[in-house]
Order: sequence, then structure tokens, then C-alpha cells
Amino acid sequence: MQLKLEGITKSFGSGDNKNTVLKGISCTIESGSICVLLGPSGSGKSTLLNIIGGIESPDEGSIFIGDEKLEDMNEKKLSVYRRKHLGYVFQAYNLVPDLTVRENIEVGAYLSDDPMNVDEMLHMLGLWEHKDKMPNQLSGGQQQRTSIGRAIIKRPEILLCDEPTGALDYKTSKEILKLIEEVNRTCGNTVIMVTHNDALKNMADRVIKLRDGAIRSNKENEVKLPVEELEW
Repeated sequence: MQLKLEGITKSFGSGDNKNTVLKGISCTIESGSICVLLGPSGSGKSTLLNIIGGIESPDEGSIFIGDEKLEDMNEKKLSVYRRKHLGYVFQAYNLVPDLTVRENIEVGAYLSDDPMNVDEMLHMLGLWEHKDKMPNQLSGGQQQRTSIGRAIIKRPEILLCDEPTGALDYKTSKEILKLIEEVNRTCGNTVIMVTHNDALKNMADRVIKLRDGAIRSNKENEVKLPVEELEW
């Protein structure tokens, strides 16, 4: 599903305390591609991801998801859009602490009319042996795998990843990135990933660099590397 942004601006605060974090963002992200939003802390990339996900609203500008315009949606339709079309993966995992691995993934399945098979998902994620464990019994990588499972079980057309490896070590980070790469390849969904790690740009089809709330470059990768070849 193609995503198009036109003139997106966003500020927080007012008067002397007003802070403009997005300054007229316009870009197109192709259907089925991996797009990396790259930039330092405070560049506006996470705010932009939240706006794409309908978690926050822009002050100005328009977002088109396929043929639909987000600003024309009422709250009910926006909720349906988030439920049916979007999957979220966060740095902090955001798992339900008193549910097992299987139950956390099933939370995502309940949001879909045509979810993927939970048992197959657990095997694909390498979590079958951990399916009955609680989140506090898992490593960081296993928690993030569970988070990814919950996001993709409902077959989202767009997968939003906010620093998905930010809390993980190098080896585990590469495992998670390979999983995201595999999900994109097999499911064909559009992946939009926020990161400050410059090396990750090489796994993307498109790299959008942000600084101080503005796009500094927007390029299609001529040479895309598999995750296993990335080094940082």
C-alpha cells in the first residue's frame, strides 16, 4: 500500500515554548518497500511515524494511504484503519505483562478478520518452546520477536517500527532485523523503520534522512544489502 505525505507540519507547546518538530514533510513511500527514516534524536522521525500511524495528528498537511486521506476519516474510521492496515513494533516491546507469549500474539489476531495461523507464527519466530512463558521470563530479543508476532499476525499492509533494535545487543539486533527483512519479503507489506543507526540504511529500498524536523535527503538505494552483510 503506497503512502504519500504532503506538507506535514507539527508543533508542541505555544508562545515562547512552541517547538516545531516537523517542518513541511513531503514524500512518497512505495508499496511493499522498506523505508528507513534516519536521523539523530530530536530530528522528528518518531513524531512523523506516530502521525503516519494515526497516533498523533499533524497541524497542517495531508496523508494519503492508497486512495484514502487520513484527515477525512472520523475517529471510528481512523480506529478501523489502525486496526486493519497497521502493525506497530516499539523499542519498549509494550507486551501485556500478565499474558503468555501465545496470548500476546493472539491479541493481534483478534484485531483481524483473516489472521495468520498462531502456531505457524510461533514456529517462524522461533518462539514455539517459549509460547507459554510470561514476558518477564524472556530475553529482550524474545520479547521483541513476540512484539513483531503480535504486529504481523493480523497481516498489516504497513508495518511501523520505532527503533526496534534500540534496546538490544548487536547479535540480537541483527536477528530482529533479519526477521523484519523476512516479513517484508514473504508478506509484501510496506515497512517504515525509524532509526539513528546509519548502517541500517543499507537494508532499505528508500532512505529518508531527517534533521531539525526537515527532510535533508530522500534517496532510493541503488544497492540494497541483506541484513547479514550489515556491520556497525
